[in-house]
Amino acid sequence: MAKNKYLADDKKPKQEFIFQKKNYLFMFIGLACIALGFILMSGGGSDDPNVFDPEIFNFRRIRLAPTLVLIGLGIEVYAILLNPHKKKN
Repeated sequence: MAKNKYLADDKKPKQEFIFQKKNYLFMFIGLACIALGFILMSGGGSDDPNVFDPEIFNFRRIRLAPTLVLIGLGIEVYAILLNPHKKKN
């Protein structure tokens, strides 16, 4: 009777996670950057709809916050594509 190759305990492949600590660190940094961008984008509304508030068009809401969100998304893509198993020669 032939042995089943799936029952051999000594030849089981070692299971490990796809992402390592370095990946999760970059994911957290990217998530924090995205959250900061959305926090900076919020606010600036007016209580009276008949009164225009030019504060909604300042540098923080138009340039800085969307740039932070895009940088955070770039960091997230890098964290996903990062290969921590790659060895340097």
